[in-house]
Amino acid sequence: MVKSLVGMLALATAAGVGIGVASPASAVGVAAPASASAPVPASQVATAASAPAAIGAPYMGAAAGQLIRTKVYFGRCEDTCRIKVRITNRSRKLLFNVKMTARLKINGKRVGTCTDYVGSIRGKRVRWAGCTVRSRTLARLWDRHMDNEIDFDAYVNTTVYYRYW
Repeated sequence: MVKSLVGMLALATAAGVGIGVASPASAVGVAAPASASAPVPASQVATAASAPAAIGAPYMGAAAGQLIRTKVYFGRCEDTCRIKVRITNRSRKLLFNVKMTARLKINGKRVGTCTDYVGSIRGKRVRWAGCTVRSRTLARLWDRHMDNEIDFDAYVNTTVYYRYW
């Protein structure tokens, strides 16, 4: 990304057009030429108009907002635990290559992990993801719970990976 920005600035400087970038997630602004009274050739206008398209790639930085909301549903967990996750696309963008990972913990102890490939989610739509955790640790903790040795407090941590268009 840095090399493309340097190349864009060099191209714009050679064409005589100033470009200012406020932040990585913001759009690119085109500044006025040094001599505002002189007419601008058509080649410089075309170069300045094409600059935002090259930098306008999606940027998912730390300050970027999430495009999705998730809600976890799961029923009784015995030796297997079925986890269902409702994924809501809050944006108007097309999310594609959506994958979900769920980590199941019982009483703070990591029991198992499962994944599911969701596909694509159109803007303002909902898709469901589901997976099943089966493990020896889960079965042992359930047996200890049935013997009234421990509680059985289940907690699911979900992570959804996606790209947007």
